[in-house]
Amino acid sequence: MPSSPWRPDYLSWVSIHPSGVLARTTHRVPVLLRSCHLEPALAVTVFVTALAVTAGRGVAGSAAVAAAVLAGQLSVGWCNDAADAQRDTACGRRDKPVATGELPPRAAAVAAGTALGLCVPLSLLNGAAAGAAHLGGMVAAGWTYNLRLKHTVLSPLPYATGFGSLPAFVTLGLPSPCWPAWWAVTAGALLGVGAHLANVLPDIENDLATGVRGLPQRLGRPACRWLAPFVMLAAVGVVVAGPPGAVQISDWVLAAVAAIVAVAGTAVPSAAHSRWPFRAAIAVAGIAVAQLLLRGSDMV
Repeated sequence: MPSSPWRPDYLSWVSIHPSGVLARTTHRVPVLLRSCHLEPALAVTVFVTALAVTAGRGVAGSAAVAAAVLAGQLSVGWCNDAADAQRDTACGRRDKPVATGELPPRAAAVAAGTALGLCVPLSLLNGAAAGAAHLGGMVAAGWTYNLRLKHTVLSPLPYATGFGSLPAFVTLGLPSPCWPAWWAVTAGALLGVGAHLANVLPDIENDLATGVRGLPQRLGRPACRWLAPFVMLAAVGVVVAGPPGAVQISDWVLAAVAAIVAVAGTAVPSAAHSRWPFRAAIAVAGIAVAQLLLRGSDMV
């Protein structure tokens, strides 16, 4: 395949940024934290840890889940910024330290590789099967998206695969390992696709200008603004209807709140480059997890 200036060739990126800011960078750790997509990384870690507690992983098991998920999410976040360095610079992304010259792309790449290296033993600490589910599911999906699939019509696939594999990471690490219930996997996959659609919303025009033509970019902003809340609410519906037992009033209340948040955060037009659509997706995922905690439903 011919090379493209917008491909993730971050390893060949020059060390001196055109802005000249790089030479004045002295505080690397805070800059790295700003570059790792900390908000979604922490959100995913908290949600999966809550699922581990609900499933009965115990204190030590839940801590092992949290450590592995956080390391994996940090690796994916730094990989994303390293891979998108040239595109983000061309688009003038002031929220990306790599784009502003505060952080060399090579430093982000090294941080991504280091976090990935830590993620491997931390994942396997949960057991071979659980570790394989996490590494081969969520982590591999995130890296594959960053390095290739975000440019293709298959861009939702890593999100569906990655988030759909997280329940398996939890249940395969139980004292008696087992596969998660169908509804847990389905809800996770739908939440992942909804997050993808919401996350892309603020940047569709910049993505198209720099050659990124994933499925949301091909569909366009108007379609994504309505498809994102539909997919997220479908996930909440699966969480409500899937587990055994009668649906409680609290489930309907939380589902109604999720609907308001999803529509307000994504269907209602927001300012250019606003991150509120993605934050709405995070909030809906949190509501889905809260429903599990309130009902005490396990995923097996």
